[in-house]
Order: sequence, then C-alpha cells, then structure tokens
Amino acid sequence: MKNPLDRRRFLASMIACPACASAALAQSPLPHWEYDGARGAENWGQLDNRFQACAVGSQQSPIDLKGAVRADVGGLDIRWEPQPFEVVNNGHTIQANAEAGSRLTLGRTAYELKQFHFHTPSEHAFDGRRTAMEAHFVHAASDGKLAVVGVLMTAGKKHDAFAEIMKAAPKREGEAKLRRPINARSFLPEAREFFRYEGSLTTPPCSETVNWNVLRSTIEVAASDIDTFKGLFPMNARPLQAANRRFLLRNR
Repeated sequence: MKNPLDRRRFLASMIACPACASAALAQSPLPHWEYDGARGAENWGQLDNRFQACAVGSQQSPIDLKGAVRADVGGLDIRWEPQPFEVVNNGHTIQANAEAGSRLTLGRTAYELKQFHFHTPSEHAFDGRRTAMEAHFVHAASDGKLAVVGVLMTAGKKHDAFAEIMKAAPKREGEAKLRRPINARSFLPEAREFFRYEGSLTTPPCSETVNWNVLRSTIEVAASDIDTFKGLFPMNARPLQAANRRFLLRNR
C-alpha cells in the first residue's frame, strides 16, 4: 500500500467500523507470525492485507513513555473479581481468560475484562529502559473499542498470583484451569500514577482502537517465575514505535 491516500483510507475504515474489521479478520485464518525473522515484527505489515496497520499506522504501540503532559484524565475505576482463570498457551504468550463480571470504567465508558497476558521484556519503556516483563489487562466496551491497563514487572519477591499462573501454564499450546481463584487486582501497584495515550494492539492486526493506561510504578515477581516464562517465550515484545504527534498524558 504505497499510496498515502490509500493508507489513510484503509486506516479510516478500520477505525470507523470495528465490527467490519472483525468480520474481515474472520474471513480466513490469520497467517502465522513471529517476533523475529522473516515473519517477525518488522515484517508483520507484509504478511497479510489485514495486517496493514502494523506497517502504515500512525498510532502504533508500544512507545517510550517520555515527555508526558500532566492532565486531569480522571482515575482508573478497576473492579476485577477473583476467579479461577483459564490459562492458555496460545503460541505467543501465556494468557489468562476472564469470566464475565470484571470491569474497568474510564469516564462514562465501561469496559469488560476479557483477558490478561504477559510480555518479556516489557513492551513499553521509560526513557528507553524496559523492565523484565509487562502484563496487559485487555478490556472491551460494547462498541468494540478496547482499553488496556499495562503493569510493568521486575524481579524481586514472589508474587503468588503470577506464580500460580506460571505453575499452571501449559508447556505447549493448550489450556488449563487454575485450581483456585486468584485476584487479578494483586497485579496492581499501590501507587496509581499512570500514563494514557491512544494506540494500537501490539500484535497483528495492530488495530488502532486501544486506549492505553500504563501504570508508572512496577510490581515484583519471583525471578524463577520470570525464568519459567522465558523458558516458553524467550522474547515476545514488539519494538518501540514512533510516538508521532500523539498526546502522552500523565494523571499526576
């Protein structure tokens, strides 16, 4: 898609009609993609027409969280319920699928928690520095728009919920049910300072329909559990993307 006008038309259609985009994606199986090599992140946009946003989008994620402007953006009204999540190895990450009933409210919009998953190293960075891992809590509104809460993770003391997830995580593609409920809120740091910006999915199709909220404070998880994750996925983080002219806001 070399014509700039064609690029703008494609992106406008994806953003204006999320349901249409979903229907297009469902027409046939998505091609296999990876983080490195010929099918790696630098080439996602060339693997399939449905991945064009990965190459031509102007609001791609992740980004370096620097130069934020303080603004009154409200808070994060997080109401996640403890539950025995279904833990899935989907070939790209370890993901915990949520049952209905857990929500995030931003302003007047309510989003339902659909799943959370992990990346190593962290996808977002602070002044170019990444942490050991990052958790993404993915929520969807009734209109199909997404809101993601990002939590950066460092090696330190044991985190019981993360340890339970890694203990249950399938070594190959597949799924398993946690033996007991865990509280996803345990992944939230005490301090709730966060960054907000408009961005995209960090995996194909890289749709630019995500309200990103990345917490500034990190949480600690056991180094041994990080190693367990890396044993399955040595690296599953997309390279940093250009911020372009987007507003990066900070609530404090």
